Amino acid sequence: MNATPPQTADLGSRKTQHLEICLDPERHIETDGTRLDQVHLVHQAIPALDTETIDPRGHLLGLPTAQPFFISSMTGGSDAGYRTNKLLAEVAQELGIAVGMGSIRILLRKPEVLDHFMLKRQAPKVPVFANIGAVQLGTARDRIVDLIDRLEVDGIAIHLNPAQELFQSDGDRDFRRVRDAIAAFIEASPVPVIVKETGMGIHPGTVADLFALGARYVNVAGSGGTNWVRVESYRDDGAAASAPLFDRWGIPTALALAALGRNRRGVLASGGIRNGLEIAKAVALGAEAVGLALPFVRAIKQHGVAGGVELGRRLARELWLAMALSGSATLGALRGAPLWLDGRLEHDAAALAHATREPT
Repeated sequence: MNATPPQTADLGSRKTQHLEICLDPERHIETDGTRLDQVHLVHQAIPALDTETIDPRGHLLGLPTAQPFFISSMTGGSDAGYRTNKLLAEVAQELGIAVGMGSIRILLRKPEVLDHFMLKRQAPKVPVFANIGAVQLGTARDRIVDLIDRLEVDGIAIHLNPAQELFQSDGDRDFRRVRDAIAAFIEASPVPVIVKETGMGIHPGTVADLFALGARYVNVAGSGGTNWVRVESYRDDGAAASAPLFDRWGIPTALALAALGRNRRGVLASGGIRNGLEIAKAVALGAEAVGLALPFVRAIKQHGVAGGVELGRRLARELWLAMALSGSATLGALRGAPLWLDGRLEHDAAALAHATREPT
């Protein structure tokens, strides 16, 4: 019998640790600072709509969705991760929303676990997207393209996670070729590409650059939710000492969206979104769809698929209330609904939009 290669075993162990840390109530892995509390939809005393006709349906990756929120990629590469992904896919199918799988990186080393990533079996009628780190693109582009075909997914997310990598003792350190690798992969990909951060946000200039490279969607994935620097600090003593300095590092979700403006197509949002009102605010700020990961993972951990479905229905109810009270019958109306920002957020959004690196 062939032994598991050390690199594959290490990856599986790390993914197992990540999931255990995220689900441990004694581990504080979330920061509190999306700044969505500084975003306000204007209350309509006379909404001028029949609330029974409110329509939250949208599209993602060319397929219809019942709600403008989706289950973000979070975990993969371990037995617990495989089980979690399948349960999340069942939840997505029941709710009629999109779902992202955990990183498929392990398939590059251990192709025999492909069956665990065939989430279309659990979610045949909703958008399903694969997920791979940007640093893997340069050396494995053709193999990843082949995996996309075999997995029968509707899209693929390329995740950017330099902060997490730098806090891993064995993480990647060379990011010089990432932009070129993304461009080449987008050109070769047979499905639409999402480029996303993993909880530190994306500057408006970088968002524009990614769209120019051909990305179909860019998920700003701002700070204020799961902080992967904190997660790594729980599994690596070498990271623990410096991690607290970076609790407030990154671009908060609301700030990243506000700095982009409301009229950008293809913008997605995630990072600390925890209720339907926050989903409504993110959509009103310009997001086409809004991702949540940790809340769904915790829900199925506690109550299985039923718990995940219950969470999704609560989010849908809260979103409906926000749409009704803002006089928004459709998502398009919500994106144009009257909105005001706290003065500090408005000021910071303008400052961030103009904060660019000087040419060298």
